[in-house]
Order: sequence, then C-alpha cells, then structure tokens
Amino acid sequence: MEIVIALGSAVAVLFGADRLMLWLERHGHVRWRRTRRVPPAQQPTAGLDSLLSEQSSR
Repeated sequence: MEIVIALGSAVAVLFGADRLMLWLERHGHVRWRRTRRVPPAQQPTAGLDSLLSEQSSR
C-alpha cells in the first residue's frame, strides 16, 4: 500500500510541475514543450560576441 501512495504522490508532483511549467511558458518565462526551438543559424548573435569582436578589431 505504501508503494501505491508513493507512486501516486510522484505522479501528482510530476503532473503539477508540468502544469506549472506550461503556465510559465504561456506567460513567456520559459520554453517547455509547446514552443519549438529556433535553429542556431536563425538565432541572433549574442551581445558578448559583438562586444568582443569590436574590441579585437581596434
């Protein structure tokens, strides 16, 4: 009986965490499972990369 309670609790926690992550995703805080990732070629360059390239050209 203890195993059933432990498994049920684990399922409830995982389900709750998934719903929380989906809520956070809807509000734009994280990317969880509904949004697709942008291919690396389409991502903008990082600000640090541009700062380092400007300093190295001087």
